[in-house]
Amino acid sequence: MATVTRENIGLLNDKITVKVSQEDYLPNFDKAVKQLSKTANIPGFRKGMVPAGMVKKMHGQAIFADEILKTVEKELMGYIQNEKLEIFAQPLSLDKEAKNFDHNSPAEYDFAFEVGLKPNFSVTPLEDGKTSLVRYRIKATPEMVNEEVERLQLRGGKSNEVEAVTEDDNVLYLTAEEADAQGNVIEGGHTKETSFLFKNFTAAAQAQLKGKKKDDSIVIKAADAVDADKLNWFLHDVLGLHGDSAEKYFKLTITKIELIEKRELNEEFFKEVFPAETIATEEAFRDKLRSEIEKSWDAESRNHLHNELFEVLVHETPIELPKDFLKRWLQTGGEKPKTAEEADKEYPGFDHQLRWTLISDKLIRENKLDVSFEEVKESAKQKVMGYFGGAAATDGADWLDSYLERLLQDEKFVDQTYREMVTQKLFDWAENKVNVKEEEITAEEFAKLPNKHHHHEH
Repeated sequence: MATVTRENIGLLNDKITVKVSQEDYLPNFDKAVKQLSKTANIPGFRKGMVPAGMVKKMHGQAIFADEILKTVEKELMGYIQNEKLEIFAQPLSLDKEAKNFDHNSPAEYDFAFEVGLKPNFSVTPLEDGKTSLVRYRIKATPEMVNEEVERLQLRGGKSNEVEAVTEDDNVLYLTAEEADAQGNVIEGGHTKETSFLFKNFTAAAQAQLKGKKKDDSIVIKAADAVDADKLNWFLHDVLGLHGDSAEKYFKLTITKIELIEKRELNEEFFKEVFPAETIATEEAFRDKLRSEIEKSWDAESRNHLHNELFEVLVHETPIELPKDFLKRWLQTGGEKPKTAEEADKEYPGFDHQLRWTLISDKLIRENKLDVSFEEVKESAKQKVMGYFGGAAATDGADWLDSYLERLLQDEKFVDQTYREMVTQKLFDWAENKVNVKEEEITAEEFAKLPNKHHHHEH
């Protein structure tokens, strides 16, 4: 009869030994041989009439080894389940050499595995108000409102193609290619077709671009292209970049230059910008824009607060991990084997994400922070309405329900939306467990705040 024993070999690191004898695997071996004899196609024998002895002679060794390993796996996983062991990943084999299986001489076999055990821990930063964070408030200045009014006037204005960059209101259509400081395009680097208003570049960048024509190019560092308060927007929305990319260089090649006639500030224009509102005056239009700008900054501030909270939880929650086991697992657990040096290099980022996974799983499970399918559906609906703007503003739009139905059949979309929502629900919950004080600062000051990390989805 099979036996399973366990011993500790390190911090949260145990050795499990599975011992199997003939009586554990031979019945299944004989059964597998008989089954194959009924289905095998072997020249000289009718299908279903192949002697078991012939099957053993031709395939016995492979079947024998397979049945032993199946028995061992069943015993190992059964033990882990019965003992309620919370383990990382999969058990790793400690057997350095392959076993010598011989179906003609059945024997007793030992198999040794090591497992990494998940730790017990408390999320101490959320206990008794130990953590204090700041929520920043950014007020929309008249300059911000003026810029947004002008941007919208240009967005909705009539465009005319021109030969050279000469006016502040020129829109430059660009191919942005990641390059080195000398302008040599990096093979496999980031590339984006984009457009940008000339006057939103820095004075230094404008000096390089002034007078340029179609197919001309400049080389510039992303951080030098725009002022600090526009940098995040420029990186994410214009260049399509994520993370810390401000120090990257780009070759910007002009593909087209336009001059746009600005829209008049009238009720028709106000209705196009805010189709669900009734706005009659420029003053009311500016007030609405001011409110929307501040909402946008509130969202940025909330993300900043949650990123700070993420870092506090990951770095200040005391969690012991079986580091050596996890490094060994990194070497063998992925699609491609890694060297010990590669695992060492990869481990810090892996450790960071693993801690977050442990913390978020614990908080979501213990506090029942779940998301229903109806909530996912409503979120999907809001996304669709965001994509299509005024066209989807009316709930009764004929196409909306059918479009949503197709979208919700996409498992990848549903899973992504669920993860985003449950992570957001987790941060909203955790935010109420820390001391949050408010502080009013300018957009320029906010842009200079250290952005430690973009928190991960669950």
